[in-house]
Amino acid sequence: MNKRLWIFGVLSIMMVSGCALTQKVGTGEKTPVGPVPVIAKYSGSPVVVDGKLDDPVWKIAPVYNLSLAKSSLLPIEKRMDKRQGIDILRDEGRAQLAWDENYLYLGIRFYDSDIVQEGTEDQKHFYGTGDLVELFLKPEKNTWYWEIYGTPNGKKTVFWFPGRGRLGLPSGFEPGMELGEVLVGVDIKGTLNNWKDRDDYWTLEMAIPVKGLTKYGDTFGQGSEWRVLIARYNYSRYNPWTELSTVPQLSIPNFHLLEEYGKLVFEK
Repeated sequence: MNKRLWIFGVLSIMMVSGCALTQKVGTGEKTPVGPVPVIAKYSGSPVVVDGKLDDPVWKIAPVYNLSLAKSSLLPIEKRMDKRQGIDILRDEGRAQLAWDENYLYLGIRFYDSDIVQEGTEDQKHFYGTGDLVELFLKPEKNTWYWEIYGTPNGKKTVFWFPGRGRLGLPSGFEPGMELGEVLVGVDIKGTLNNWKDRDDYWTLEMAIPVKGLTKYGDTFGQGSEWRVLIARYNYSRYNPWTELSTVPQLSIPNFHLLEEYGKLVFEK
């Protein structure tokens, strides 16, 4: 997540976390609700990670549409920000999840009027250099979580945080705490890094090794409990501002609101 959001976002976590846990009903009372379920569909054969989304599992896995945050500005910024058009999603995005005994798979199709990613090496902070998808994974009963990137030029990054209370420390940016080899495949309908034309979309497949996700004793698959967030940075010359969108929808644009992550459901 962009460091410029951490300063305001972490301070506002206590203010917004209740939004994911309660809702008002007709009587005016608050009733507990659970996290939004996000289904990963079981794949009977390994996904070919080439970015083409033509494997059988993508025909049956639920498709989730990305959304802007309910409030597109952090509370401390709201009173001073007069930007126009920041509440309108210009480029739609869709995401799917699948799994087998060896991998958790992410598939995305991001419609994009201007596909750009200027980073050229793995394990970089790609949110500052162009378009990307970010996948956050957290075991329900532990504090640690992963932040995994995939870009339209096929680059990847894995960050690991022992807990949100240590967010931003240099140790969190070490290469994924031995998650293992994350596979990324991309297909682009358009031209990368050419601001003069108008692009269509880019698709990406990612495979995250189960062996790495369970190295600290967490279980994986049916019966296990995980939280998930799929997030997007979208840069485009045709949009008034950089778009931040997610599945599930967040209350504010801070990708580290763990309380608002979806519940990962492993379905066979």
